[in-house]
Amino acid sequence: MTKEEDKKRLERLKQIVLSMPEKPGSYQYFDKDGIIIYVGKAKNLKSRVSSYFHKEVDRFKTKVLVSKIWNITYTVVNTEEDALLLENALIKKYNPRYNVLLKDGKTYPSICVTGEQYPRIFKTRTINKKWGTYYGPYSHLGSMNTILDLIKKLYHPRTCRHPITRENAKTGKYGPCLEYHIKNCGAPCIDKQSWDDYQQNIAKAREILKGNTRILSKHVYDEMMHKAEEMKFEEAEELKKQYFLIDQFCAKSEVVSHTITDVDVFCIDDDDSKTNAFINYMHVTNGTINQSFTYEYKRKLEESDEELLLSAIIEIRERFKSKAKEIIVPFEINWEMNDAQFFVPQRGDKHHLLELSLMNCKQYRIDRLKQAEKLNPEQKYTRLMKELQEKLGLKKLPYRIELFDNSNISGSDAVAGMVVYKGMKKSKQDYRKYNIKTVEGPDDYASMQEVTYRRYRDGEDLPDLIICDGGIGQMNCVREVIEDQLHLNIPIAGLAKNDKHRTQELLFLKGDETGRKDTVTIQLKPESELFKILTQMQDEVHRYAITFHRDKRSKHALHSELDDIQGIGPKTKEALLSKYKTVKNIRDAAASGGMEELATVVGNSKAKIIIEYFAASGKV
Repeated sequence: MTKEEDKKRLERLKQIVLSMPEKPGSYQYFDKDGIIIYVGKAKNLKSRVSSYFHKEVDRFKTKVLVSKIWNITYTVVNTEEDALLLENALIKKYNPRYNVLLKDGKTYPSICVTGEQYPRIFKTRTINKKWGTYYGPYSHLGSMNTILDLIKKLYHPRTCRHPITRENAKTGKYGPCLEYHIKNCGAPCIDKQSWDDYQQNIAKAREILKGNTRILSKHVYDEMMHKAEEMKFEEAEELKKQYFLIDQFCAKSEVVSHTITDVDVFCIDDDDSKTNAFINYMHVTNGTINQSFTYEYKRKLEESDEELLLSAIIEIRERFKSKAKEIIVPFEINWEMNDAQFFVPQRGDKHHLLELSLMNCKQYRIDRLKQAEKLNPEQKYTRLMKELQEKLGLKKLPYRIELFDNSNISGSDAVAGMVVYKGMKKSKQDYRKYNIKTVEGPDDYASMQEVTYRRYRDGEDLPDLIICDGGIGQMNCVREVIEDQLHLNIPIAGLAKNDKHRTQELLFLKGDETGRKDTVTIQLKPESELFKILTQMQDEVHRYAITFHRDKRSKHALHSELDDIQGIGPKTKEALLSKYKTVKNIRDAAASGGMEELATVVGNSKAKIIIEYFAASGKV
């Protein structure tokens, strides 16, 4: 499409916008093939749609959408809520390319109460309203099974599939099954349990499924006390068992004050990329959460949290047939609904519900991330590198990271170690050990400068980030070598420890426009994955350096005077020590026995070397 054609297209679209009414409604964008690519809603159609064409659109994805629009249609409605409902219906019908995508392919189970004369109660994933009434769906199988177990213990609904009627139950057409004999069923099939009694039990079971357990509990308690007053103690005892079962169930399921009735709770949380959002929905009846789901939505046009949450609220409430008059949300939503009001709680039980909903959002996001990283472990390391890059403001992804640490005892046997991480994983073939050559005494700063100079003087295989095992002093001495002496540009960070020698903070040398560099503290949560992997790196370089130092010190401690005798190797040394045990005994043997005694152990030539060594040193 030429610039001239594009200009004509935009002019034509702007003319359509100018004729749009200033009323609530839904608008639809079509591409050149006549396919709906976006459906939107608006309180004021003209104002909303014109914002796409009469303003400079900042967001890239929105610019792409506008470039593909060839025609606009709209539908006017009476209320803002009608606009929301219409938008939701059109999105479901046409599935436009640029609308928010609900990433949910699951079928959750529900509980069915059949419409038979003697209803059955069971769980199912198939919804067919001809069979009966459905309750749910349930996102957590454990909670659904708990409810079914409670109903089974309390009211013993039948499990057989016989087409039992009031008439054939009295004719003896069916016989009692094992469930009757183990007292899991009252045997309505042979009229052992009357039709009226069975219907009362099913009605009570429906109250539990609706979440009205508190009302049911009070009803059972009152009936129990009434039976006790009439001296019907056996019936009262059965009601007492039912009361305790219901009460135990209420105690486990209730999380807020049971004065809160019929409330919807919604919360939203974003992933790190801001591409996907996670929306949790909870329905509360009589203080009990009887539905809780978290859905993942994929943003197509960088929609705001308010836009995304509003669309999700309409869709989810329709899906679960919710008629709650109050909707608890985490922030103000500037939209009106006819049959419900939005409420942002600041404290109390409703605020606790909001916190619980957000916790579910975050946990779902973490679980999805873990699942994805199990399938693709490299995704985790890439995420951590990007997080570190963002925290430090690095221009380049820190793929290769090098860490240094010194080790010595009062300056003796001074060494240093360098470990290398590539893609946040150890690269042991790149590890290096350094004997400190130019520094005398315990001078960690000078030792660090010597090591970094030797490592980077050739300018080969330069890292994307250097991390020092220390604070500001270590970082500055490395900077003097890297920048002032070698004139290299490598980012430098440090891992500082507190008085208890525990890693406390991540430091970074950050430059300003004048070239001056200041040390800044990067905030990391101790429980975060990035903090944990950085401390693992720190522990690894410390282990590597101290192991090298111990090896060197051990060799020094095992040094013998025999090692200083030219021509005496390890085997000769071993033979002498095996015979004489100590160097002093060898020296005495050389003085008293002379050549003959030593020659029996190591031969004439080596015996002569040993005698000449001790004679020259004045020890024989």
